[in-house]
Amino acid sequence: MRTTAKFWFIFALTCFCLGQVHVLAQTKLYPTHWFTGMKYNRIQVMLHGQLIGSSALRMQPYAGVRMTKVHRVENPNYLFVDLTISPSAKPGTLVFQGAGEPVRFELKSRRSGRGNVFAQGVDSRDFIYLIMPDRFANGDPTNDRIAGMRDQTLNRQEVFHRHGGDLLGIQNHLDYLQNLGVTTLWLNPVIENDRPERTEHGYAFTDHYKIDRRLGGEKAYQNLIDAVHKRGMKIIQDAVYNHVDSNHFTILDRPMRDWLNNWDTYTNTTYKDQVLFDPYAAPSQYKQMSDGWFTRQMPDLNQRNPYVANFLIQHAIWSVEEFGLDGWRIDTYAYNDLAFMNRCNAALEAEYPKITMFGETWVHGVLNQSYFCQNTLNIPFKSNLQAVTDFQTLWGIQDALTQDFGWTSGVTQLYTRLAYDYVYKDPMRNVIFLDNHDIPRFFSVLNENLDKYKVALMWLFTARGIPQMYYTSEFATPGLTSPNDGYVRLDFPGGWASDSINKFKPEGRKGADLEIYTLVQKLANFRKTSSALTTGKFMQYIPEDGVYGYFRYDNKQTIFVVMNTAKEKKEVRMSKYNDLAKSFQRFRNVVTGETGSIGDFSLNPYQAVVLELLP
Repeated sequence: MRTTAKFWFIFALTCFCLGQVHVLAQTKLYPTHWFTGMKYNRIQVMLHGQLIGSSALRMQPYAGVRMTKVHRVENPNYLFVDLTISPSAKPGTLVFQGAGEPVRFELKSRRSGRGNVFAQGVDSRDFIYLIMPDRFANGDPTNDRIAGMRDQTLNRQEVFHRHGGDLLGIQNHLDYLQNLGVTTLWLNPVIENDRPERTEHGYAFTDHYKIDRRLGGEKAYQNLIDAVHKRGMKIIQDAVYNHVDSNHFTILDRPMRDWLNNWDTYTNTTYKDQVLFDPYAAPSQYKQMSDGWFTRQMPDLNQRNPYVANFLIQHAIWSVEEFGLDGWRIDTYAYNDLAFMNRCNAALEAEYPKITMFGETWVHGVLNQSYFCQNTLNIPFKSNLQAVTDFQTLWGIQDALTQDFGWTSGVTQLYTRLAYDYVYKDPMRNVIFLDNHDIPRFFSVLNENLDKYKVALMWLFTARGIPQMYYTSEFATPGLTSPNDGYVRLDFPGGWASDSINKFKPEGRKGADLEIYTLVQKLANFRKTSSALTTGKFMQYIPEDGVYGYFRYDNKQTIFVVMNTAKEKKEVRMSKYNDLAKSFQRFRNVVTGETGSIGDFSLNPYQAVVLELLP
């Protein structure tokens, strides 16, 4: 026995005998079960129980399943068991025996064998709606607080307390979402966050194999997903591979010292993604960016440790099969070990060829962003990530509507960032957006200028890529991250029985809210049936004097979009756009329904039009 293993064994045994360590009530297994008929049929089961590592574990004979190896690690409260499950194995229960009571591990039949539609993937035909479950709607007040959980807050007046929204609340409003034009839900994480504070956001996991009971637990999650699929809609789960909460069971009782990226003293990541691809970067700075902790409260997982890697990859595959997910949004993508991410992405795609994965790449620069996904660059590291959250086009449309036009400023920035699309293998897979749970509401970024916000929305639903909207951004919703991000995570009005305003209902939408909602609904539902906007090509023109125009087109349909980002009225000369416009005689305004003959026209300050061109 190695010295470190001896230390852990003696330490745990001594503390156990003295009654100074929490005694594990029973041995727990991760994953909690697996499935027959999987391509990923060599799995590693983590057993966690008091001194389980000192037992002489054996498995009762089971047709089609072999226990190939038992790994004893530094902490004697863990065993890692390698299993090989042959295609001939049938559903049933494996039984492990050793010291103490037998431990059972179930093999279930595959979801795909039950006729379910899932792992469909998301593409440019979709419209993603991002929801923070605690802040959307309270469908079941009985789960607002759960006895025994560390966070017992419940106060809608405090932005960092829990508010009581849950998965049933989302399910109850699927009619609203589908009528709005939504095809896909992306939920901020639903996995258990059993920590003392700030549990509303969901990004601090404490047990990967539990859906947070305050959201309704596993049953409510499955009910929601089934209801979503029944409507022909899709669901995306939020993956957090980089870190866990300090109350995660593997942190409270660490399997081994290098389960985490360890430092002699606390070391935060630099957040400087450039060092990952900088050919001149100092190795120490590369290491700090990749292995430094995201925050003190979120220990950084060592994904180069094979046990950690297996734990995370298996959980991802298990989640798709268990619940019927259609895709993944991957949190803090740049801070993960990128070789591990390639391995994880490949494992998911091998099992589910149509599944979608897009990573959060909150970086500055198109080249920076493209480094983390499939690209055309001749560089040593080649990412296999399909797509990214496209922060670069966000900064582009923000510059277009907040800066004066210039050679390199204003709407020129939007044009230029899209001109760099040659670096992506498939830019149509990138997810475009105006805001999310971490950044200011775009309506506030624009100083609550309604005209500018309408221009931004017209761009969102007509640009290349997959549009994503953050909950309540279909209204004139303000919100800044100053003094803190809680103010961009406020409740959906009408999601609670006591709300005086219910924006889920037509009578609750008035004034600017009604204007924006009507525009979003019109554009989103038109887009569903528009081949040009969903799968068509993109052609853009160099902006002039603050006016920027582009086409979305295919052999069935041509859409012309033009925006005036200047403070003054501007003329649109159609002769500039004759590459495509010359083939058409008439137009239909997609938003207003107005029709007419194609010719020069003017646009007011901060005005855009979306025109379907007709013969």
